[in-house]
Amino acid sequence: MAVGARSGHGESEDRPEQLAEPSVGSAGSAAETPSAGASAEMKDQTVERPDGGPEGGEPGDDGASDVKKPRSFWKELPLLIGIALLLALLIKTFLVQAFSIPSDSMQDTLQRGDRVLVDKLTPWFGAEPERGEVVVFHDPGGWLDSTEAPEPNVAQKFLSFIGLMPSSEEKDLIKRVIAVGGDTVECKKGGSVQVNGKALNEKSYIFPGNSACDDEPFGPITVPDGRIWVMGDHRQNSLDSRYHQELPGHGTVSTDEVVGRAIVIAWPLDRLSTLPVPDTFDQKGLNAAAVATAGAPAVLGLAGAVPLVFWRRRRLTGGRTAG
Repeated sequence: MAVGARSGHGESEDRPEQLAEPSVGSAGSAAETPSAGASAEMKDQTVERPDGGPEGGEPGDDGASDVKKPRSFWKELPLLIGIALLLALLIKTFLVQAFSIPSDSMQDTLQRGDRVLVDKLTPWFGAEPERGEVVVFHDPGGWLDSTEAPEPNVAQKFLSFIGLMPSSEEKDLIKRVIAVGGDTVECKKGGSVQVNGKALNEKSYIFPGNSACDDEPFGPITVPDGRIWVMGDHRQNSLDSRYHQELPGHGTVSTDEVVGRAIVIAWPLDRLSTLPVPDTFDQKGLNAAAVATAGAPAVLGLAGAVPLVFWRRRRLTGGRTAG
């Protein structure tokens, strides 16, 4: 049939290489459509994500599940509390610790109920207490009476363990260092405290109306090395070194018993202040006797060695001359 002939054989047959090339009339569409070879090359350059999907996936693909949601505050809270408690324990053990003032023996410098922060770091580096510092120290033995403190509850024990409250189980005292190892200290009735022959001007810290030592004169006493002589600022209400001279140490305290130096009154807030060393402990000549005493063995040794050296040199010289 004619129709069949036109539909089957009336058109010219294209060769395969002609089908692969775009026609002139469709040049624009051909430029936008990649060839088969280009498609294969682009497929080779596709980067896959670790989850197996292609990079740059659609918003609805599995890539959205990779974003981790932040933990809620309540899940983080136990961790934060644990870290805070650990830091508090480390600070209490190595840096500073809070202590409560239990008596009036350090008035007016410290009042009953004050909370002080004690520096525990410097003793770790070998620093020893110095004259004029207010220090906390363990009971050397026999200083505190045998009255038992009330048993603390669980909360008080926990807070004292981490350093937020003073420990009720430890027997600690707080006094001012008046003399250190090698010093000679004394106080006569009606007079002032003298350290290495130098009178101390204690008006800046002694309790108003108190005498220096009229209730218990003492001395002269030479403080042994590695020990300190301590006194309360409220002299007529302080059982300090003066009252324990019959005990081992003769009223002095070993530096090994010192917890640290009280540096700040932290509570109550209206009494917030530092605890500096009074100027009277910086006066000239206060250290002279102590230095001389500490250096006495070296001086005596040198004095004994000089004649021995000269005698030996004379003997050797005489021997060479005779030969």
